Amino acid sequence: MAGVNAKTACRIAGLSYRQLDYWDRTHLIKPSLQEARGTGSARLYAFMDLIQLRVARMLREKGISLQKIRKCLTYLKKHASATEKPLAQLRLLTDGESIFVLTKDPKVMVDTLRGGQFVFSLALGEIVEEVRGKVAELGSRRAYKVMVGGKEYTVELQPDLEDGGYVVECAPLPGCVSQGDTIEEALSMVRDAIRGHLAILRQEEKAKARKVA
Repeated sequence: MAGVNAKTACRIAGLSYRQLDYWDRTHLIKPSLQEARGTGSARLYAFMDLIQLRVARMLREKGISLQKIRKCLTYLKKHASATEKPLAQLRLLTDGESIFVLTKDPKVMVDTLRGGQFVFSLALGEIVEEVRGKVAELGSRRAYKVMVGGKEYTVELQPDLEDGGYVVECAPLPGCVSQGDTIEEALSMVRDAIRGHLAILRQEEKAKARKVA
């Protein structure tokens, strides 16, 4: 999978841009492929980054504070240094108060924060499949019908995973392509593009008619 930008990462992980930006700036979870480097530059997140973002969000939903997640990551970076992205590669358990990591021995858990308590599992495999499904869904083309000048046109809309927003194309009119930040904006823009495309075709037909005459 190619890298996705911050806007797409937010949609996949279920985060607000403010959360994503804060987690990056405070070095909780940073984009692996490209960091923001001033105005106009874009963050690019890898698939494993998306898993980490999703797991961190679920830990927050279970009542785990950002401070505890940081403490857990600090412990894992020290004691599991071979694991590059622990939130995406290790099986985590939580009781809403602490974060545990399963070891190779299924009977042994490591409490990264304090003494053990009754715990329940975050199904990492399900999260991975869910994120993979969302990535596939966001990358798929969808057909829409738009009306221009009393005529219906079929257009295909596809999310732009790198730059964000949507690209929309009217296949019956080759070269008629537009884009927008939202689905509604993209469909509105493609209507304008269709009108402009049809106007050019009419001008070309008139020019041909004059040459024939």
